[in-house]
Amino acid sequence: MNDVLKFKKMHGSGNDFILIDNRSRLIGLSEAEEYAARLCKRKFGIGADGLILIDSSDRADFKWYFYNADGSQADMCGNGGRCAARFAYITGLAPENLTFETGAGIIRAEVKGASVKLQLPDPMGLKLDAVIDVHGEDFPVHCLNTGVPHAVHFTDDLETAPVFEWGRLIRHHKCFQPEGTNVDFVEVKGRNDVVLRTYERGVEDETHACGTGAVAAAILAALKGFVESPVKVRTWGGEILTIYFDLKDHKITNVFLEGDAVLVYSGILDGDLR
Repeated sequence: MNDVLKFKKMHGSGNDFILIDNRSRLIGLSEAEEYAARLCKRKFGIGADGLILIDSSDRADFKWYFYNADGSQADMCGNGGRCAARFAYITGLAPENLTFETGAGIIRAEVKGASVKLQLPDPMGLKLDAVIDVHGEDFPVHCLNTGVPHAVHFTDDLETAPVFEWGRLIRHHKCFQPEGTNVDFVEVKGRNDVVLRTYERGVEDETHACGTGAVAAAILAALKGFVESPVKVRTWGGEILTIYFDLKDHKITNVFLEGDAVLVYSGILDGDLR
């Protein structure tokens, strides 16, 4: 690797990421997981919810490798995807209308200033009205894979929901093994309005926002008859994500996630973390 490594710090709704143009393989993929864990560790590294490495692709404008803060890889991340799209555009790697290759398939995006509209793969693994045991009590969840797996629980009191405690237990529940699941707590506020809190696997804590979680929450709320598209999802960090989708006979298509992807700063890694 070179002595100096350039990066950008970005966030989508408070979900923050380190992004690096890695087309010349400055970071070898064999060491990327360890590298991600070191860089993302708050107070000791740059600090972030994830590391995104941008690579070349012969199928799209670019390919990404996404790493959670613990170094584990994930196929998809909605907020990270929006940041990756804007990163590619502002660095000249891709046009405003672009595609990129992920473990969840080819993702399309449109960059409009700071706002990015991302088309996600059609969701899979729908399971409504599942009941799991949490602390010896029946706990209702609804499951959907929107690029990564999510278990969604609807509540009338999001403010006091024990997101960390319950989220951690559900994330590691035996019925979601071996990969585990993200866990979303959702309060419906109106026909086009919900509020979301998420416990993210890989981060292993509550995050300010989760793009794929916002998509799962909106679609499952629609399937339960609570909302209709488009759905405004207010994240726990306070920002609004807009979710669009077509729903007919429980078939979900044309799924889009829209929101800002904010460039916080650009930096150079040339210290002891290298």
